[in-house]
Amino acid sequence: MQWDEAAADPGFLEFWTQRRVCALTTVRPDGRPHTIAVGATLDPRAGVVRVITYRSSVKVANVRAAGAAGAPVSVSQIDGPRWSTVEGVALVREEPDRVAEAERRYALRYRQPRPNPERVAIEITVRSVLGRL
Repeated sequence: MQWDEAAADPGFLEFWTQRRVCALTTVRPDGRPHTIAVGATLDPRAGVVRVITYRSSVKVANVRAAGAAGAPVSVSQIDGPRWSTVEGVALVREEPDRVAEAERRYALRYRQPRPNPERVAIEITVRSVLGRL
């Protein structure tokens, strides 16, 4: 499914606002996948998924290792037979306004995150969507 179709689908949008754990997959420099449980938020207007994390995390290192063009990643969530995966290109954002926006959206979907001076945001520009909802 293309992003514009998914962004207009109320079922898809509802699925991505319900509180559930997601799985972020990045690619290590040696080509092996690295999958980790995360809280992820979807901004359908911008076509962006955001993940807050520590600056020193493996997922951040993997995204940075891909270079300035960004890293190919996927974010998935599953609820029994229903599932959705978004694929896109990730960049690490350290700008205070971008981190604050990621924290704000995280608080809406999950809970208010604890203060963390080492926090960064991974921003994923969505390119495609897979799933069965």
